[in-house]
Amino acid sequence: MRHSVQTFAEWLAATPLSELIKNVEWIIPAVQTIHILAIALVMSAVFVVDLNALGILVRTQPLAGVAHRFLPWIWWMVLVLLVSGGILIIGEPERSLTNPAFIAKMAMLCVVLSLTLGFQRGLRRDGQFWQSSLGRRVGGRVLAVISLALWIGILVSGRWIAYYVDAV
Repeated sequence: MRHSVQTFAEWLAATPLSELIKNVEWIIPAVQTIHILAIALVMSAVFVVDLNALGILVRTQPLAGVAHRFLPWIWWMVLVLLVSGGILIIGEPERSLTNPAFIAKMAMLCVVLSLTLGFQRGLRRDGQFWQSSLGRRVGGRVLAVISLALWIGILVSGRWIAYYVDAV
């Protein structure tokens, strides 16, 4: 599997689009800036929702209202992150695609997005879903802790990509 990913990364690096991204001086810094700003917005929204679910932040507003206001920011910024991350990968595919930190980041992202979707679905069915019983309150808090841990893991893994030198 690693060999086929490496072969794909080499092929992608040789494409005209990858060459363009690498050779135009401003593209990678501009896209990285957009990526970092989107990360800041995602993390802000995640912290507001998860800390509210834990009863730590915005306790005066119901979880459903906070989630309704901030979950769209998460989804829209994840879309921005996928586009900007895709551009960065196309520009430097060998740096990312075979990098264990990148693979860990993507695995955690898949898990946390699934959890976020499940969390949101519960609230769509019933605005009091995560507060309607002791079991659900505990479940919502466990999901919030797991979500925070995964998002922080995604941040650390994303940053670690630049420093993992044995990726290729």
